Amino acid sequence: MKNISSVLLISALAFNYSCTTMKKTDTQQEVPVPDSSLSSNPFMKKSKLQYEAPEFDKIKNEDFKPAFDFGLKQHDAEIIKIADNPAAPTFENTIVALEKSGEVLKRAIIVFSNLTSANTNPTLQALDEEYAPIFAAHSDKMYLNDNLYKRIKAIKENGLDSESKRLLQFYNQNFEIAGANLSSADKEKLKQVNQDLASLSTQYSNKLLEARKQGGVFFSDAKELDGLSADEIEAAAADAKTAGQPGKYLLALQNTTQQPLLQNLKNRATREKLFKASWLRAEKGDANDTRETIEKLAKLRLKKAQILGKKSYAEWKLQDQMAKTPEAATKLMNQIATPAVETARREAKDIQDLIDQQKGGFKVEPWDWTFYAEQVRKAKFDLDENQIKPYFEVTTVLEKGVFYAAEKFYGLTFKKRTDLPTYHPDVVTYEVFDHDGKSIAIYYLDFYTRDSKNGGAWMSNFVEQSYLLGTKPVIVNCYNYQKPAPGKPSLISYDDVSTMFHEFGHSIHGMFASQKYPSLSGTNVPRDFVEFPSQINEHWALDPIILKNYALHYETKQPIPQALVDKIKKAGTFNQGYMTTELVSAAELDMDWHTVTNEGQLIPVLDFERQSLAKHGFTLATVPPRYHTPYFAHIWGGGYSAGYYAYLWSETLDNDAWEWIESNGGLTRENGDRFRKYILSVGNSVDLNQAFRDFTGHDPDIKPLLRNRGFIK
Repeated sequence: MKNISSVLLISALAFNYSCTTMKKTDTQQEVPVPDSSLSSNPFMKKSKLQYEAPEFDKIKNEDFKPAFDFGLKQHDAEIIKIADNPAAPTFENTIVALEKSGEVLKRAIIVFSNLTSANTNPTLQALDEEYAPIFAAHSDKMYLNDNLYKRIKAIKENGLDSESKRLLQFYNQNFEIAGANLSSADKEKLKQVNQDLASLSTQYSNKLLEARKQGGVFFSDAKELDGLSADEIEAAAADAKTAGQPGKYLLALQNTTQQPLLQNLKNRATREKLFKASWLRAEKGDANDTRETIEKLAKLRLKKAQILGKKSYAEWKLQDQMAKTPEAATKLMNQIATPAVETARREAKDIQDLIDQQKGGFKVEPWDWTFYAEQVRKAKFDLDENQIKPYFEVTTVLEKGVFYAAEKFYGLTFKKRTDLPTYHPDVVTYEVFDHDGKSIAIYYLDFYTRDSKNGGAWMSNFVEQSYLLGTKPVIVNCYNYQKPAPGKPSLISYDDVSTMFHEFGHSIHGMFASQKYPSLSGTNVPRDFVEFPSQINEHWALDPIILKNYALHYETKQPIPQALVDKIKKAGTFNQGYMTTELVSAAELDMDWHTVTNEGQLIPVLDFERQSLAKHGFTLATVPPRYHTPYFAHIWGGGYSAGYYAYLWSETLDNDAWEWIESNGGLTRENGDRFRKYILSVGNSVDLNQAFRDFTGHDPDIKPLLRNRGFIK
């Protein structure tokens, strides 16, 4: 996942990054400069570390508020200076000036946003709630500034290079989408709605983080955890001790509906308890119940869309996406949903047959699925997940798998850095070098789950690439792998391996950015394109050359046996009905929440979800959506509202492009250079539909996706 929430926050503040010195004119106010009281604040000037990497050893909680206050004041003055410039509007004095404005504010926000996602605390959470509406109001000051919009509209494309033309179009579109054409009265209504939405979204994220933390399940007897490895039980005991309950065992919740440990837990009562803790985490009627907040968010999003002249929030939100309309996104989802549900029903029968053979005496429930699916997989493919894990040690997967694939396909190399400060002791850092040996990026990794971190996995920038600003990318990947007990190896599942390759795909998209303007750089692309580079990178995890290099037994150092590799590949389409159904049902649910056209359709959260799932044929109770509405963080707090379909849209691009790569030689530098040229290095500086055609020679085709999931031959 690309951390869209931080991107939205930062881009809303004028898509800018660099330091500019602006002289006072007789008609305009002076842009403020920091006074002596701010001299020690690390956000007041560029970091002296390589590529302006954040100086985490100097950054303190108390630095953010003064940086925000000064940065807002400074950026306000810069925007007014640009908008009220008496000189005729030009691309340089308006668009480029906007790209360069807001240096201090963006520097503080980009670090703050990452910390509130990856290592938050009550102080940062309080600041987040305090400043969310302030930042929204600040964004509106720019987008709803009549003078500024008139200047942008007056600029002609004549004489501009292609990227500059694209940037001018980008600003025009963003201002209009944001409401620059509204009447003064409607602008005032929109400002209030935007501030309320920002506040509610932040409240939702804070509630959900606490709900996830409080939702973990304690067990008193290790026998209840039968099926887990000794290391997993030891880690659960350590987590319980940290949580203040020594002598017990804590199974913390992951972000998704299904919990990874359900696959191995033999005790059905334990499985049920863990699943229900996950499902009910944010609907307990306590302070962390998110339902009321969600209902308010949904109503306000509809109101925003109506103010902006659209029938629904999704219609407004998809204007600048590849899909363009909710109807196009829904059409794609429906094409996938039908075969997915049909396949899931067959899978459910296989599971029920196994339960009956074992004389279980019960009907399969959601908490049974992964436990028995694993047994079906063993029976059908003789594949046991616990046989695989010893070959997937986290650092080995990273350095000999993810990095090795990048070396073979793109010519990249990586050097571990221990001299750069980090925001948490678990974080590790690497420097990235291009095929010619030149350094191109700094890369941080944060592997392990903790109470201070949001669930899921994501990529963010600390610094974005820009030739205009002279900056190179500084990138972070965050995961939520279970931290092993001290001295034990960090062994992960194959799904976790895929996640690591996926998130690195986002990172390499950012590393290969080659744009002049930060607004168009790297991963600053539509949501339904941004997952394309990450999803295609997952395919390298099973490439025979790559797999043999990283799938090494953590004790013997022997490579994974070919027989086991063959089993993994044969099982590649196993359980795809389930996995696709849980994904597409969540995507359809998201779209339904955001295609309502009147408030009367917004019934209570749980009723709305039930009706939505039934409407689309998701009536198989054993396959719940990947995210239940109360904890669907992507759409209520993560910037993917009306956009969760993007994973399926991007996967269509991914599978089609992967077929092209395979049919043209696979893992070759020539193919890597081509993918870098047409896809990874263009950012949002070109038409991305055309970029895909340039790479593959044709428009996207859904058949490769359906074939890859085993739905068609």
